[in-house]
Amino acid sequence: MQTPPEHAYPTHWEADVVLRDGGTARIRPITPDDAERLVSFYEQVSDESKYYRFFAPYPRLSDRDVHRFTHHDYIDRVGLAATVGGEFIATVRYDRINDQGLPAKDPDDDQAEVAFLVQDAHQGRGVASALLEHIAAVARERGIRRFAAEVLPANSKMIKVFTDAGYTHKRTFEDGVVRLEFGLEPTEQSMAVMRGREQRAEARSVQRLLAPGSVAVIGTGRAPGGVGRTALRSLLDSGFTGRVHAVNHAFPEDLRRLDPEDVPAVRALREITDPVDLAVIAVPADSVPEVIRDCGEHGVQGVLVLSSGYAEAGPDGRERQRALLRQARSYGMRLIGPNAFGLINTAPDVRLNASLAPRMPGAGHIGLFTQSGAIGIALLSGLHARGPGDGGIAGVSAFVSAGNRADVSGNDLLQYWYEDPDTDVVILYLESIGNPRKFARLARRTAAVKPVVVAKGARHNGTAPPGHAVPTVRVPDSTVAALMRQAGVIRVDTVTELIDAGLLLASQPLPTGPRIAILGNSESLALLAYDACLTEGLRPQRPRVLASAATPDDFRAALAEALSADGCDAVVVTAIPWVGEGAAVSPGGSEGAALADALRTAATAHPQKPVTVVHLAMDDLAEALAAPARPAEPPAPAGDAPEPAARPADPAATHLAPTGPAATHRAPTDPAFPSAPPRAPRPPAPTGPPPTLTARQTPPARDAEAEPPRRPRREPLRIPAYPAAERAVRSLAEAVRYAAWRREAADPGRVPEYDDIQEAQAGADIERLLDRLTPDVPSGRSVPVPSQDAEALLARYGIHTRPVLPAPDPDTAVRAAARLGYPVALKTTAPHLRHRPDLGGVRLDIAGEAELRRTYAELTDFLGSPEELRPVVQSMVPRGVDTVVRAAIDPAAGAVLSFGLAGAPSQLLGDIAHRLIPATDREVAEQIRSIRAAPLLFGWRGSQPVDTAALAELLLRVSRLVDDHPEVVGVDLEPVVVAAHGLSVLGATVRLARPPATTDLGPRRLPVY
Repeated sequence: MQTPPEHAYPTHWEADVVLRDGGTARIRPITPDDAERLVSFYEQVSDESKYYRFFAPYPRLSDRDVHRFTHHDYIDRVGLAATVGGEFIATVRYDRINDQGLPAKDPDDDQAEVAFLVQDAHQGRGVASALLEHIAAVARERGIRRFAAEVLPANSKMIKVFTDAGYTHKRTFEDGVVRLEFGLEPTEQSMAVMRGREQRAEARSVQRLLAPGSVAVIGTGRAPGGVGRTALRSLLDSGFTGRVHAVNHAFPEDLRRLDPEDVPAVRALREITDPVDLAVIAVPADSVPEVIRDCGEHGVQGVLVLSSGYAEAGPDGRERQRALLRQARSYGMRLIGPNAFGLINTAPDVRLNASLAPRMPGAGHIGLFTQSGAIGIALLSGLHARGPGDGGIAGVSAFVSAGNRADVSGNDLLQYWYEDPDTDVVILYLESIGNPRKFARLARRTAAVKPVVVAKGARHNGTAPPGHAVPTVRVPDSTVAALMRQAGVIRVDTVTELIDAGLLLASQPLPTGPRIAILGNSESLALLAYDACLTEGLRPQRPRVLASAATPDDFRAALAEALSADGCDAVVVTAIPWVGEGAAVSPGGSEGAALADALRTAATAHPQKPVTVVHLAMDDLAEALAAPARPAEPPAPAGDAPEPAARPADPAATHLAPTGPAATHRAPTDPAFPSAPPRAPRPPAPTGPPPTLTARQTPPARDAEAEPPRRPRREPLRIPAYPAAERAVRSLAEAVRYAAWRREAADPGRVPEYDDIQEAQAGADIERLLDRLTPDVPSGRSVPVPSQDAEALLARYGIHTRPVLPAPDPDTAVRAAARLGYPVALKTTAPHLRHRPDLGGVRLDIAGEAELRRTYAELTDFLGSPEELRPVVQSMVPRGVDTVVRAAIDPAAGAVLSFGLAGAPSQLLGDIAHRLIPATDREVAEQIRSIRAAPLLFGWRGSQPVDTAALAELLLRVSRLVDDHPEVVGVDLEPVVVAAHGLSVLGATVRLARPPATTDLGPRRLPVY
């Protein structure tokens, strides 16, 4: 490629994108080497599309046209192409123009004319919309702020591409042509449109993998056993409803069907005349590229690579994995793996088990994603052990174990499960997070409508597992957990806790508060549950202990009474085998089954409150509770318990309408036919952009265009049971905390708009500083901003620091004090003494010149020469509480706002609270109160409370600065002295870096690891 050095090929503009139908395309700059591709592409465009592009019949491109459309300077003239299989399917270009619409001569001209051409066979796939996002980002990078486009009125599709993008636009009609002009600055609406398209496209791409019409297993062994033959056997045993083909180049030429499976057998994929939607690849890694090529040429939509020998095998394997991803995406295919365990879809119209799992899990409403095959096996096995074979309480809607997750990741599954009506609870086991900002955004949106439970491996060693090429996290794991909880994610530590929480959330309604009733026939077990509730921060009531000989009817009556009480939000039932005489158990029954029927009868009458059971030595009780309810005799006489009539739904419970089947499980039913009516609908998510009056709203699902659909169900009630009180209560506590987050997320607060913030001027300052400070700094490396420049930049956002004057000698110190006014402080700024008042490097309340000279002499005599100490003079401020405010960009956690008390609480005890940026006023208020030392701010032991409102405003201003300018990668304000009225920032540092070529705010693109 021959381009001038100053106009070097911009590799960072290359991107893989998911299109509307779930396929992928590659977007890249057009180069002179693309001349033949451009001519071939143009020949496949219809005459009508050519007419719409050039406003006249234009059957072929001239040599001059080809040269013009393939030679760009990548500044004033830019062309991008969308490719599949290396061939163009669409192009877009812009040319910088002046106010008269002529080619621009002045580099300050900030308008460009833009034009598209999409091959007819690919129109309607969202290619033009994706190209518009990327060409707009390129234009902004090159200083262009407005696009203009002229479109024929009949070209309604292209007009819609522009008008639907969400940018602020102006539309005029003149001389038979529609002229559209629009600004390129992202708006709330354009971001919402982009993210809505992203969600639909990525969800569709996953849906195509999970619901294929035909599957080819490539690498099926000729003899039983082996990975390929095992995957084929799993497909057939699951009852897959589509077509299955066995492929192996070593099959005999005359083999037509593989025995004993009796499926079509071919030596090569091209021998299959029908379309193939999913290819399961189980061949050695060296043979995979040839197989991928065959899949791409055959039009396969997605590939599942079970083969190993990739990034987990070392540097050579990592390069092999990157080449595999590039090859798969070049053909528009999504990739699961490599080194994957497989995927499962239990939907009755699909029944897909393209995995190495020995059995098909029962159908249910839990979505599972793991990066580890071993953990995937453990989760499937654990769920199978907790529920009957029909799925039910432990049933799975879909399962994906992505191995090295070179392409499809947990983010893609979150996009799919967000709108999947068959999934009520999402369970993720993650060892690394490739795009943490996107994960936080998607998890927050999904958690607003259904629980997301996450366990994270590789938490403490600071490195990603083999095969995962992602940034490592620099913040402590406790910080990551806190940030996940801010996004509504339920964070647990073990596989067992994943299952425990998933079972409760999938089968029970969300509690409306922390008040827990405890009842059972064992005082010791009830006390264990009581203590566990206190440990988890719940509010347990005094346990109600039944007699050791209590019958199932006694349990039913006690549970019905507890559920009907207004002061109870959830019930924990404890049970041990009972001893006594009478007809507690019907003939032929078991005590576990009888107790399960009694508990189910009571719980069914009160569908708004969750019930969980703790049992010892009663495995049959757990099995009976997990199984569908049996037809039963009518309940005991009415005098024994309150009438099991349905109660009006609590408004809070309605808003938090059970996130799983519980929304339908817990409705009154005929005992002879246990079933439930359709669940109550949840309130719809906001549509379109949020209002922008005096604050920028940040609802958890602001980028969703509509509430995802929910399918009405009629299912039997099931109750989760646990062999230990601590496990049951921990799961219940997670549900309580999640329900509280859901209530708060309905009103997440706002990001205030301060009138004195100078965003544009700050951006100009940052650009000048980067030009001055980073000419020779490697890309991505941050640099400190000189103190005066840092103070000026902070002042643009209303953050004012107390002046600090250097004092290299006593006379200069005296002049500085006279300028600032007494009393003053004399401080050292040497790195080894900074923020270490315990070492004597800070002297306060110096009232006059003589005292200042004496103090200066003492400081230099005791700690070192002025050259070492770098003394400074600063005026005194009102006494208060010393705090620290920080904001930083962590490669694995994203933009983080931190707050704590200065000194030992934060440095020694790690008492720091973190929030994701942008933070709202509600989140910041909670952040201030969440540190353990917070009482010191609110009048502890009679001290005067400090101005926390001013502190909250400071945190919000810092959040705005980092959110508005991704170049600001670090802000450190220490100490911040918060007094009874107002606060003072005594020290400030700022770090800048060139922002990455792409961020979560940029045009949508698939990640490359």
